[in-house]
Amino acid sequence: MVNHKAAQLDRTFAALTDPTRRAILARLEREEAVSVSDLAQPFAITLPAVMKHLDVLDAAGLVVRAKAGRIVTVRLSPAPMQEAMDWLRRYERFWGASLDRLAAFAEAREAAARESDA
Repeated sequence: MVNHKAAQLDRTFAALTDPTRRAILARLEREEAVSVSDLAQPFAITLPAVMKHLDVLDAAGLVVRAKAGRIVTVRLSPAPMQEAMDWLRRYERFWGASLDRLAAFAEAREAAARESDA
């Protein structure tokens, strides 16, 4: 079971590395279901290239495709993204502490700069 979850996380994060795929997911987050041709329209790449991106997203479980006649629509499948967010949250306390220290450092530097200007 652990290996399956690790493999799923690997596919999710790998799919998210590409800006075109992230743009596709962002559009699907805004619109419930979009045809493949409509999804491809804003990109300066070929329809087959968009299809390859959709294959990667589909393999990661991030999208679901449905065919009605000749029209293929794509919709977001949020479960893998939720699993990735759950994984990231486990490490948030480490980031939070580092960011808090960075903010305190920046505030101290800013206060010192204001004092020297006064």
